[in-house]
This record gives sequence, structure tokens and C-alpha cells, in this order.
Amino acid sequence: GGHSRKRIVHCSDLTGRALEKTLLDAVACHRNIEIYRRHMAVNLIRGHHLKDDPGPDGRTAVYGAYALDEQSGHVIPFSAQRTILATGGAGKAYLYTSNPDIATGDGLAMAYRAGARIANLEFVQFHPTCLYHPDVTSFLLSEALRGEGGKLLRSDGSTFMERYDERRELAPRDIVARAIDSELKTTGDDCVYLDLTHLDSAFIERRFPHIFKTCFDLGIDIRTEPIPVVPATHYFCGGVDVDHYGRTSVRNLLAIGEVSHTGVHGANRLASNSLLEALVFADRAYGAALEDLRPGETGGEPKPWEEDETEELRDSVILEHDWNEARRIMWDYVGIVRSDRRLQIAKTRMNHLRETVVALYWNCRLTVDLLELRNIILVGKLIIECALKRKESRGLHFTESYPYRDDENFGVDTIIVPEVHGKTG
Repeated sequence: GGHSRKRIVHCSDLTGRALEKTLLDAVACHRNIEIYRRHMAVNLIRGHHLKDDPGPDGRTAVYGAYALDEQSGHVIPFSAQRTILATGGAGKAYLYTSNPDIATGDGLAMAYRAGARIANLEFVQFHPTCLYHPDVTSFLLSEALRGEGGKLLRSDGSTFMERYDERRELAPRDIVARAIDSELKTTGDDCVYLDLTHLDSAFIERRFPHIFKTCFDLGIDIRTEPIPVVPATHYFCGGVDVDHYGRTSVRNLLAIGEVSHTGVHGANRLASNSLLEALVFADRAYGAALEDLRPGETGGEPKPWEEDETEELRDSVILEHDWNEARRIMWDYVGIVRSDRRLQIAKTRMNHLRETVVALYWNCRLTVDLLELRNIILVGKLIIECALKRKESRGLHFTESYPYRDDENFGVDTIIVPEVHGKTG
């Protein structure tokens, strides 16, 4: 969708998996890389966390990260001369997403708390076609299905994309997602359908083996019946603002991949540009980190994490309730179609949730669930703040309050510069 010609390198319909396997295999063989499993980063280490005062120039820099050892329950420091965030997106801030469960905006939240500039979080991409099935909540149906001729249908079998865009199913994702959202609101149906049955059966099996098998195992034969689909939160075009080499606004801190805002997506990401953002900027950030190292530089020695006065969090139901409420607020009020009124409601409700969760963070023993909830609520707050700043509709940000694009006043990035004063929630 949105492409004027075929330009993407594929590995069957599992391109991402092939890239990730190659990377992990290389990491496993590298003698200088050590992997810490079941550890979750809590906060970035800044100047006031060090035993020795680094001076005015170093107090705002980053010196590594504190991480929760899930097995022991203790937080340990990892000191580093350069720290690179590669933590992915924040799709789990929304109720429906194609993202894995770990996509809770952790790197984005940590960078904000450390004082890094944040940009363009209002541009959240909703993928038009996530499988609608009670047993599978985040299976993505590739845009290549529509690229090869797949048609979107209502429950009565009629097409509808021709009423929204002359490119029909090949329109950019934001247009297709809004079209499906409009159809579902009009008809009251739970989903629409993606139909491939007019294509050659052997071609479908050969071109989309993973999608074919997954659907078949769930009782859907995509060769002979349409696939139920709904839009779902997919990719963040905004993030931690970086230069062309992955450097953030905070010294010693870099960011690559979806956690970063590189600018390559503009306001509306084309499919596969995630590979550009991940691979090209990873290589550039590595070079920049080496280039910036100074002879004899050390990372500094962090203070131990203070946890003696905290108590066990016994009411886990609070976390579950707040987790569900936060994601529902984001989906209902900060979703595919927005308005100032909805955003203000979301802002008020998220602020109340944040007060509760920040209090738990300071007074209770840390758990992964508590840390992830703390992060998605902060990320939700930042998305709302960015969306309220943009008084126009552009790309992935569509608001009924300002339905037209305004290049004169809003043809620039939305920037949030946090104020950091020691302890942050």
C-alpha cells in the first residue's frame, strides 16, 4: 500500500524472522557479547546516580542502565560509556495491536525520564489487517496480500475501498485503516474480510506459506474463504529524537529502530521502511558510538539501587485493572480517528492512572508488570500531548476537530522537551 512499484526484498513471508535469526546467530557467536536473559531495564543511569559527581557537563549525560533481575527481584546497575536503546515500539499501549507483549514503550519512557527530546508521537500507524480470531490476538496479515490482489469485503461480500480512494486496496495504510474503521462503525460488524479466493491456490501457498499455514491451523483456508480482519496498532513513526547517526539529545545515549524518531517515515510510514530504520541506523549508530569515545574515558561507578524501604505489591488486581483501563482509554479516545474532546478526556483519565501507578512504583518492590504499566501510561500521556499540539490532520494523525492539513502552521515536527529534576516517576 502506498508504493508506486515493487521495491521490497522478501524472505518468503517471514522477512523479519529471517533478519532476527541472522542477528541472534551472529550475537551467539560473538566472544565480546554477553546476553542477560530475564532482565528488564528500569531507568537510565544519569549523573546524580554516580558515586562521584561528574561535574556540570556530565550531570545530564547517561552512564548505563539499572535493570531488574526477574529471578532475584533485585535491581542491578550496568555501567556503560555509551548506551544504545533498541527496545522497539509501544503497541501494547493500545488494546489491539500486532506487536508482541513486550512492546510496552520501555526505552521511550526511560529516555524521556532521562531528559531526551521526544518527537512526533501522534503519528501512530494502525495496520489495516490484523487477523480477527478469538485464539490469536496479534497475528499480522501482510500488506503483500493486498499487493498481490487481495480484496477487502463487507460481511455481505461487497467491496468498499472504491468509495474511499481511487487506489482501493493499494492506498496507504492510514487510508485503508480509516476506511475499515468507518465501515465497522457504520455496519456494527466486528470485522471486515480480506479475500484471496480469486487468486491461484498454488500461488497463495507458495507466496504466503506462513500465513497460509497459520490460518489453516485456525480453521481458515485462505484459498477458498475470506479472512476476518480488523485494524490494530502497528508502528510508531515518532520516538526518541535522533540525528542521522542515532545520537539523541542526551550525551552518551543513542537510539535505533522503532524506539527512535529518525525522520525517514515522515507522518506516514511506508511498509518495509522499518528495515531502513533498524538496519541502516544500527550500523550508523555503532560507528558514531565508536567515533565519540574519548581515550581513557570511563563510564563512572553507579550507586546501588535503593530498595530497603519498599514492600511487596500484594494487590496485583490493581495492576491488571489499570493495565486494561489504560489500553482501553488509548484505543477509544486516541485511536484511528481522534478529536480534541476525546483527547482531553484521555488526558484526564491517564493522569489519574499515572498518579496511582507512580505511587506504587516508589513504595513497592518492582515487578515486570509494574514497570511495564508505568511505561505504557507515560507513553500514552506523551502520545496524547503530541496529538493535542497538532491542530491539523496529517498522515497518521486524523482528528475530526481539524480535518484538513495545515502546512503553514504545522509542517514541522512535534517536539517534547522534558524537564528533569532528579527523581522522576
